[in-house]
Amino acid sequence: MNNKKIMNTFKYVLAAIFAIAQIGNAQSKDDLMLYRKDFKAISGENTVSVTSYEKGGKHYVFAGGVGNIDVYRLNEDGILSPISDHELHMKKGPARGMVATRIKNNDYLFVANKHGNVIESFKILDSGSLERTALTKDTEDTYLGTAITLQVVHMKNGSYLFVGGLEENPGLSCFQIQENGALTHVQSMKDDETVHTDGIIGMYVHQIKGKTYLYTGGFQDNGVSSFRVYEDGTFKNVNNISDNKTDRYLTGTYPVTGVTLEDQHYVIVGHRHHKYYKRGNFIKRKDFVYHGDGVSVFKVDKKGALVPHFVLKDDESTKLSGQTRIEVISVNTDEAVLAVGTRDDEAIQLLKLNKEGVLSPMNYLETGYSIYYGLRSHSIGEKDFLIAGSFRFDLHKLVTYNVLPKINRDHKKLRHVVHLKYKSDATNAQIKEAEQAFVALKDQIPQITALEWGINDSEEGASKGFTHTFTLTFNDEHGREIYLFHKAHLDLVAKVGPIIADVLVMDYWTEE
Repeated sequence: MNNKKIMNTFKYVLAAIFAIAQIGNAQSKDDLMLYRKDFKAISGENTVSVTSYEKGGKHYVFAGGVGNIDVYRLNEDGILSPISDHELHMKKGPARGMVATRIKNNDYLFVANKHGNVIESFKILDSGSLERTALTKDTEDTYLGTAITLQVVHMKNGSYLFVGGLEENPGLSCFQIQENGALTHVQSMKDDETVHTDGIIGMYVHQIKGKTYLYTGGFQDNGVSSFRVYEDGTFKNVNNISDNKTDRYLTGTYPVTGVTLEDQHYVIVGHRHHKYYKRGNFIKRKDFVYHGDGVSVFKVDKKGALVPHFVLKDDESTKLSGQTRIEVISVNTDEAVLAVGTRDDEAIQLLKLNKEGVLSPMNYLETGYSIYYGLRSHSIGEKDFLIAGSFRFDLHKLVTYNVLPKINRDHKKLRHVVHLKYKSDATNAQIKEAEQAFVALKDQIPQITALEWGINDSEEGASKGFTHTFTLTFNDEHGREIYLFHKAHLDLVAKVGPIIADVLVMDYWTEE
């Protein structure tokens, strides 16, 4: 056998071994999990909203916080590269509803500036950076005050932007989007006792047999409403469904999304129950009763009306407390995969919706930070990603995750190894303080099951100047995430960072 044949055979054997290993390590593709790919610093104080957009074959992520928007490039490996940051009108915000779309030959990002009481129109440049083209201010005839949610509706002869929010006199407004990104008012409907438009934090659009329907959630008035949208952007109410204690969970209705499976159209609704809010004066209707957490599924009938269909109730095996965002990761004819971001459970829960409209839980990842509104699903080729951020003012991070078949970690522990090199001018007292601070993490973060450390004693000359090694043990991925984004860890990094010359981090899984 010649060398070429030997090499080809060797490659074939390696590929076969790798494939077998992957099968052994991964469960069914129906059993998905989140695996962190990257995290980058944000320029602002926090991340409240996240959206993404593909332009010219490039993928961009927009992270909006208090006073600004950060722009990143996202590559096919889930790695973020910072591009630019942009100041919001009056340095207000936070940037809540953010939606990107194409209008004629231009790409725009529309931003609901919550406390600036304006909708900002930004042109997305070829580099991904933003250029503000228009400001639409609140008036007595519109409902843009404390604007939170935006939804674009494309019709045959024009495109429209629907706006909802939390102002004192709430309602739903529609604007036609002009070619330069400016907004022209079409219609506003004032909230009343029948419709659920008081505190619209979620909206979704279904286009069914040539007709367009918009669905809104009312955070303050605890329910969902459906509207028929006409070609000229005008709209009328179709039906309304309120919270109850039996077949739906809508107290504090928050995220709203939808999917179509075969010929069935579904709207999926989550909530952050009013019981989770500390500020009593923030909730208008205080006569609520806590009856649990759950995600509600509604069918859409032939008239576009919502019909209660199924509820997935939260239990000890799920993380659904304080839902703030539901993202659709993937859809085929038989099922959809969804991700639920939570503020109170500080987690991302993966769910599956089958064509019968039944939700079932898959896996969840405890992120270690609360998600307020900042969760976005984005696919590049065959790869599915989630981009997440937190409104925590001490975090300053944007995080990406790959959605993949779950790897079997049974009977394994995770070792997290940190090698440190201190600056030459770091004093012995500073180094001693840093050592003690690192060791103290064991008592501050319960997910650290073991921590050992030591000072380099090798005489081989290959330590490259690293002097200290800390080895932390976790039971699972959840523990590592909670540690990584825990306030105590972030405080440590900020404290010892000025005296660190270099750091090398490696993680590996080992048998118990």
